[in-house]
Amino acid sequence: MTAQRQQTIKQVLWVISLAIVSVPFVFPFLWMVTSGFKSASEIFGQPSLVPDVWHWRNFVEVFEYQPFARQYFNSLYIAVLVTVLTLIVSSLAGYALARLRFAGAGLLMVGLVSALMVPEEVTIIPNFFLVGWMGLSDTHVPLVLLPVFGPQGVVATFLMRQFFLALPKELEEAGRMDGLTTLGIWWKIALPMSRPALAAVAIITFLHSWNLFLEPLVFISSLEMFTLPLALSNFTDPYGAPLWHLQLAATSLAVLPILGVYLIAQRQIVESFAMSGVKG
Repeated sequence: MTAQRQQTIKQVLWVISLAIVSVPFVFPFLWMVTSGFKSASEIFGQPSLVPDVWHWRNFVEVFEYQPFARQYFNSLYIAVLVTVLTLIVSSLAGYALARLRFAGAGLLMVGLVSALMVPEEVTIIPNFFLVGWMGLSDTHVPLVLLPVFGPQGVVATFLMRQFFLALPKELEEAGRMDGLTTLGIWWKIALPMSRPALAAVAIITFLHSWNLFLEPLVFISSLEMFTLPLALSNFTDPYGAPLWHLQLAATSLAVLPILGVYLIAQRQIVESFAMSGVKG
């Protein structure tokens, strides 16, 4: 048996092994998608991936039962806005903590990291009164600002700081010799080289904002202002029992942006986590 043939057999066996291992993880997802086409009674019947009768209208009723299109758009634009603002703020703050020398820089970083130890449930009540005092209740403003400047923003800042620490200082010194200011070095040298870290921050932030439930539950009361997590929990009958066929159909639609973002940025995420721990 030639070496090339042995290598081919190993690759085939490796792919088969991975396919078998992935079954427990993939089956629930496929069952969720196909169950979105089932009737409510069939969902609780014998588990199967293929519906006996395909109820395509379930995906139409999702939009008729409540303003699901508006709620979908709410989550999408909030997640995109939070991601963009987090990238700007965390990259600026991370670069400052990594490269600028000022009194109390280390203490400031310790304080930021310590904030991660405080559960969000502890700060939700003060934030509720603060949002009410500012007249921002039942708006999307707190859903945008709190993640950017809250614990999720701290995680993004820490990740960006670790990545900037690993960048060669010689490149920045060369830029300074060319007349670049600190802000110019950040924009023209540091940011282009930190694309893996930016991709990691982007997808982590997007997923966090997309799946946010507690804050919208506290700050939002109007049905039209709901985000997707609230909308999914609102598919119930008049007695409060879940309408499972509609929930599963709506959930199948809700995971599409997440899959898209992950498929686009998965390679950059792996690279960023590998490179962010080089220096610290």
